[in-house]
Order: sequence, then structure tokens, then C-alpha cells
Amino acid sequence: MLRSLGQRPVTGSDEDPRVAELRIAVSRLRRELATLPAEFPDRGIAEDELAVLAAMAAGGVPEIPRLRRSLLLIAGAIGSVSALARGLAEVRDAVEEFGEPRRG
Repeated sequence: MLRSLGQRPVTGSDEDPRVAELRIAVSRLRRELATLPAEFPDRGIAEDELAVLAAMAAGGVPEIPRLRRSLLLIAGAIGSVSALARGLAEVRDAVEEFGEPRRG
């Protein structure tokens, strides 16, 4: 069963709550995009990058620079589609939970 953003995994779960939030937000935005009847030039880019984010979330803790790159591509592709604004904001919030990449 899917949890709402902000909820944490059940006690005893090994899943990183940030990964769970990312997975849920990406899944929600993918569904919203799939049901959107309007076509726009960069829809394919958004769909591809959402698939990348979904794969990273399924694989455990994702690579932060790649997360941010995908988010930028998705935002650029669907940023002007107001019907997707809330879903995009949820994905952005989930990505931001991973913090800044380590430098070194």
C-alpha cells in the first residue's frame, strides 16, 4: 500500500524513507502525466527522466547528482504545464530530501 508523502515506513522496515518518498512522488507524477490528454514537445523527455528516477528509487539510495539532473530535465520539460505543477513540486521536494552531494 502506498503511503502519503511525509509518512515514514512501518517500524522495522529497512527502506530509507527518502527513497520511499521519491518512489511515491515519481509514481504519482508518472500517472498524472499519463492521463494528461494534452501533447507538448518535451513530453517524451519528461517520461524518460521519470522512468530514470523510478529505476533509481527502486535500486535503493540513488546518486544525488543524477537525481538533480533528472529533476532539472523534468522541470524544463513540464514546468509550464500547470496541471502537473503539484506533482512536480512533490518530486522536487522528494529529491531535496537527499541534500547536497558530498564534495571531495
